[in-house]
Amino acid sequence: MKEAIEHILSSEIRPMLEYDGGGIELVEVDETSGEVWVRLSGACHGCPFAAITLKIRVEALLKEKVPGVQTVISVE
Repeated sequence: MKEAIEHILSSEIRPMLEYDGGGIELVEVDETSGEVWVRLSGACHGCPFAAITLKIRVEALLKEKVPGVQTVISVE
């Protein structure tokens, strides 16, 4: 599961965020609960729209592409 998540982050999500000056790092994956922890960086860190990006873009895409992902949580 972790490898699949990192692949989606690298191939689809990071390029989208980097286009706007942001970034994302995979911190941890709990395969039992389906929780994924990420760290937003660059322009995404502290952005008022970061929570929306996290849920609507990052979480939605990971749930669609990686079976077992339930939620994505941002950490500082």
